Amino acid sequence: MDKIAKDVGDIQSRLLDHRPIINAEVRYFEKRGHRESRLLENLNKIVLETNEQMLPTDFVGMLSDVVKRLEAAKHMAERVQQRELEAHQSTQLQGNMERLKDEWAEFLKEQQRLKEEVDKEHAKAVGQLSTQYSEKKKDLTKFSPL
Repeated sequence: MDKIAKDVGDIQSRLLDHRPIINAEVRYFEKRGHRESRLLENLNKIVLETNEQMLPTDFVGMLSDVVKRLEAAKHMAERVQQRELEAHQSTQLQGNMERLKDEWAEFLKEQQRLKEEVDKEHAKAVGQLSTQYSEKKKDLTKFSPL
């Protein structure tokens, strides 16, 4: 039983007692003369100096400047978009005008063709009537006692 208690005590001391490991780490750092902590302090100092140099101190002013630039860019983009829309509408309007001119020219050609057709029919009808009247006139002269 004594051996079991010793084994349990040994296991317990290995699992729960971290003093030997901590003492070894402390001795290791003392031998190195706290070089790691000095290195970390130097790195922290460099990071703080870089932050002061790189980051502007006036964030509100910087943000308002960024907002102004973004608004200017938005306004310019809207103007470009408006010009493109106007150019597209102008091109579309010119296309419509050309189409209407072509349609008007076709309409005038069709009207001229119809006029010529009516003129031919009229001339034909006048010719027929003239022939009828001349025949009637001949018939009348035959029957009249002169």
